[in-house]
Amino acid sequence: MDANLRQEIDKIVGLYEEKKAALLPVLHLVQDKKGFISPESEQQIGDILGVPVVHVHEVVSFYHLFHQAPKGKCHFSVCQTTSCALLGGERIIGHIKKRLNIKAGETTPDGKFSLSVVECLGACEIAPMMQLNKEYKGPLTIEDIDRLIDQNK
Repeated sequence: MDANLRQEIDKIVGLYEEKKAALLPVLHLVQDKKGFISPESEQQIGDILGVPVVHVHEVVSFYHLFHQAPKGKCHFSVCQTTSCALLGGERIIGHIKKRLNIKAGETTPDGKFSLSVVECLGACEIAPMMQLNKEYKGPLTIEDIDRLIDQNK
């Protein structure tokens, strides 16, 4: 871990009475800087916060917003839960797979696009919807997906 990142982590940790309470903001920081949370980063974060690495890994693997491998520049996280499924989410997922020639969990060979199929993103009012990187998009149409792909080529 480079010295600048460690300084930023120490600033965050200093905001909390107990170091382990800083886990989520530290994970967000590391992912923002590195693009994903590697096993080495999990170990380093555990050491800094004084928590077992298995605890860090459990948090990373539980939340879909944390990535354990690099994702594309444009990461489509498409909701597959009830509201989105009923309003065409599977059609949206199928179109993205076909258009980008990837499966859920994959990244295009050029590293530009990734697709994840996730559980509820908490925005049923805009179903079918997805998160494109950190921005919610919806209600989605096939034309919306084509436009987003074309804009980000």
